[in-house]
Amino acid sequence: MKFKFDWFLKGMLVAVALAFIWPSPGAKGGFLHPELLNKIGIALVFFLNGLGLSLASLKDGALRWKVHLLIQVSTFLIFPALGWLLLKTSVGWMSADLQTGFFYLCALPSTVSSSVALTVAARGNVPVAVFNATLSSLIGVVLTPFWMAWILGSSGTGFDVWPVIVDLLIWLVLPLVVGQFSRPALGTWASHNKTRIQIVDRLTILTLVYTSFADTVKEGVWSNYGPVILLETIIGSTLLFVIVLALTRYLARLLGLPVEDRIAAVFCGSKKTLASGVPMAHLIFGANPALGLILMPIMIYHPLQLAVGGVLAQRWAGRTE
Repeated sequence: MKFKFDWFLKGMLVAVALAFIWPSPGAKGGFLHPELLNKIGIALVFFLNGLGLSLASLKDGALRWKVHLLIQVSTFLIFPALGWLLLKTSVGWMSADLQTGFFYLCALPSTVSSSVALTVAARGNVPVAVFNATLSSLIGVVLTPFWMAWILGSSGTGFDVWPVIVDLLIWLVLPLVVGQFSRPALGTWASHNKTRIQIVDRLTILTLVYTSFADTVKEGVWSNYGPVILLETIIGSTLLFVIVLALTRYLARLLGLPVEDRIAAVFCGSKKTLASGVPMAHLIFGANPALGLILMPIMIYHPLQLAVGGVLAQRWAGRTE
C-alpha cells in the first residue's frame, strides 16, 4: 500500500490557501454564517460516522485484552504524556497556541478508516484494529475534552469543561447515536453508497478547515509568525510520530504479542484522527481566533502517518510466515 496524495489532502491545501486569499466569507460575521454552518457540519460528520459504525463487528476482536490495553494506553496516556513533556520543554520558544495544538493532537482518539485499511494491507489482525479504532473514537468523545480542560486549566487558561461537554453531547454524541439507530433503516443504503457518503464527509471537513483558518487570517494571528511556525510544526509532529511508533513496536514485542496483533497495535496506537479532530476542535475551542494554528499539528501529522504507514504496510505485507 503506497501513500497517495489524494483529493482530500489536496483539498486541505486548497481550503487553507482559500482562507488566506479570501477569508471574509468563512470568518465570524461572514455570509457563510460559520457559527451555524460549523455546528451543522459537525452534526452531519458524526451522523454519517454513526450510520457507518457497525458495533456488531466489535465482538470479533473483543477478547485480546493485552493488545487492546496497549493501543488505548498509547492513544490516551503515552501520547498525552509526550504532549505534556513537549509543553514543558518548549516554553519560551514555541507559541502558546501551537503548544495547545500539539497537546490537542496528543489528546485525540485514533483514526478508524486508515488504521483498519493499513492493518488489512499489512496482513495484520483486522478484527483487533476495528475493535480498537472504534473504541478509541467512543472514548475520545469524553476523554479528549477532559484532557484539554486539565492542560489548559493547569496553564492558567480559563477553560470551563461543562459547556463543552454539553456542546459535544448535542452536536457530536446525539448525531452519532441517531446515526447508529438509523442503521436498520439506512444501513443497507449506506453500505451501497460508501463512496458518496465519504465524499460528503470529507467535503464537510474541508469546509470546517476553511472556516478555522479564515477566522485566524482575519484576526491577524499569522502576521505574528513567520515560516518558522511551519518548521516547528513539522519537526514536532515528526518527532512525536517516531517516538510513539518506536514505543508501540517495543511494547508489543515486550508483551509477547503475535505478529498480526503487533501490526494492529502499531497502526492503531500511533494514529490520530483528523476527521474527528477538526469538528471536535470547533466545539472545544469555540471562536478562538487561533483555531487554525491549533489545528496545524494534526494537519501535518495526518499525511505523515499515512505516508509512513503505507511504507510499513507494504513492507510487512511481504513477510514470510
